[in-house]
Amino acid sequence: MIQIKDLNYRYPDGTLALDGVDLSIEKGEFVALIGKNGCGKTTLVRHLNALLAPTSGFVSVFGMDTTDTSNVWNIRQTVGMVFQNPQTQFVGTTLEEDVAFGPENLALPQNEIRERVDRSLREVDLLEYRTHAPKALSGGQMQRAAIAGVLAMEPQCIVLDEVTSMLDPGSRRKVLDTIAQLHHSGKTIIYVTQRIEEILPLADKIVSMNNGKIEFIGTPQEYLASVKSPIPAITDLMRKLKAKGFDVKDDVFTVDDALLEITQAIQARDKSKTETSGNG
Repeated sequence: MIQIKDLNYRYPDGTLALDGVDLSIEKGEFVALIGKNGCGKTTLVRHLNALLAPTSGFVSVFGMDTTDTSNVWNIRQTVGMVFQNPQTQFVGTTLEEDVAFGPENLALPQNEIRERVDRSLREVDLLEYRTHAPKALSGGQMQRAAIAGVLAMEPQCIVLDEVTSMLDPGSRRKVLDTIAQLHHSGKTIIYVTQRIEEILPLADKIVSMNNGKIEFIGTPQEYLASVKSPIPAITDLMRKLKAKGFDVKDDVFTVDDALLEITQAIQARDKSKTETSGNG
């Protein structure tokens, strides 16, 4: 679906932001793009819908060269972008007007626009807020509203750039649940984050960047097996327990799996103590 070959990008001041990036993303994948601030994550994803053009190298989206200006409109319909601050994407006075903006620019019939608006708002659980002003919504609702605006364009791939970074835990969970549902419906998801703990349970592929380069590509399990940091707090806890002699897996990254591992380890220890006591 997306092919990136030897991608290099320099800012106007000469700073090298991307250095020889190679990456393939398949249709239907959930890709988590991780790394510290300034490592090149946002610069990379801005190449995926032609917001930026390579200094050198090649980016192809469904066979469309992103440097060919005749492809830009089709590329931006194929790859939708949701940014960290959703307020920068709002253009309508009401939520339904905002979500309708993209389809209206496609000159679609009114009945199809209405259908897309309703379906998109329903997918993000905001249909009852259709007449509300987007900027009057809560932070989490605004992010889901921004996602609805992208969904109305019916992209095959959605890029989400640090969309939970300014949200409280409850709002973050709702946004992540929405994104997981979109992935299950067949959308390709590219999720940019520094919160490794929130994305490991959802991602098919982890792509880790540092200083403009990709330093790791693999599954969540492969990532945890190959790196010491950054790792989720749960994984860190399991590694410490294992180091103290508990028979637990150290590649666990969800609370539920950690609880199961710890429970089984405690039960095994209690059983061993009982058997030893009985034999004595």
